[in-house]
Amino acid sequence: MADLVLGRASHGCRRAPAHLKSTRSHEFHERSVLVRRAQLTTALLAVTSLLLVGCGGGDDPSSDKQKPASQEVAPSEEVVSTWPLTGLEAAGGEDVAKPHPVLVTKIDNTYASSPQLGLGQADMVVEELVEGGLTRLAAFFYSSLPEKVGPVRSMRASDIGIVSPVDASVVTSGAAAPTIKRINGAGITFYPEGSQGLYRDTSRSAPYNVFADLTKVAQAAEQDPARPDDYLPWGTEEDFPGGQKATKIAASFGGGHTTNWTYDGQHYNNENSYAAEGDHFPADTVLVLRVQVGDAGYRDPAGNPVPETKLIGQGQAMVFHGGKLVRGTWSKSDLDAPIKLSTKAGDLTVPAGRTWLELVPAQNGNVTFTKR
Repeated sequence: MADLVLGRASHGCRRAPAHLKSTRSHEFHERSVLVRRAQLTTALLAVTSLLLVGCGGGDDPSSDKQKPASQEVAPSEEVVSTWPLTGLEAAGGEDVAKPHPVLVTKIDNTYASSPQLGLGQADMVVEELVEGGLTRLAAFFYSSLPEKVGPVRSMRASDIGIVSPVDASVVTSGAAAPTIKRINGAGITFYPEGSQGLYRDTSRSAPYNVFADLTKVAQAAEQDPARPDDYLPWGTEEDFPGGQKATKIAASFGGGHTTNWTYDGQHYNNENSYAAEGDHFPADTVLVLRVQVGDAGYRDPAGNPVPETKLIGQGQAMVFHGGKLVRGTWSKSDLDAPIKLSTKAGDLTVPAGRTWLELVPAQNGNVTFTKR
């Protein structure tokens, strides 16, 4: 399938403060406050101890022989740091606030893309509808950056609602002019072909030969020491309610493409993936959101109307985890807002882990599963 006309706009600017959320997640804020308080207390006690030593009574000869009273500093409360795109605890005290933004890489999802590279290092993947009934992947990278990921393809207007909640930057081959205008209007930074870290693999055929070294893209990105917000409402295995058994999943995007999953007792395996051997995305959870899809207002070079996923509002949600299905509702108040999940019993969380989101059209898409 022919790709869209490449947009050669500038990389754009990081989102203006007006577009950023005023606070990070409440839980992460509380942990940060605890750390700062503990550090401040330790520093004050250390200063006090030095003052006592330096200002001991000089008139009393015996004061030189006296040892300052010991200061017992209570150990700071253990702080658990988690990754924003998985909810998993960072190992070995690793800093979960990377200096680079979340890098969302647009990856082709047709037979021509085989083999896809880099999916095995993604924190999260979103599958979205594009023209011709096919799908494209938005692979989220933050905790780990692969040196070769792709084939990298073009952006869509649908990506605005997908990447905005974590103020992500998009790695892309380009985009059609109407898409670039909307992406720039939303304040989203993107790195098209020609940017540092993007290159053509001469062993492959165009347009399926654009790849990215995300370590180099990150070096060129504006440095941001802040931890992104949690993309999903993360929870624990114990929080996840018992659901009906569901070990095989078929997510149909409306007649053009169906993604099939099988639960093997640990992960969900994508049965019709184009990923390279050993480089598949190990999904702990498959989250299906039934979404409204409209017309983006232009056609691709082949004459196909370009669809636009409306990741805003609310709809049905299906959470597949541990070989079980829990049904609920998703909601998202605006493009920048995080996704919220709920059931009739209250808020619903996603067990921490690596999640694959299927944005299935509510109009003509379908999701089936079996209990085997």
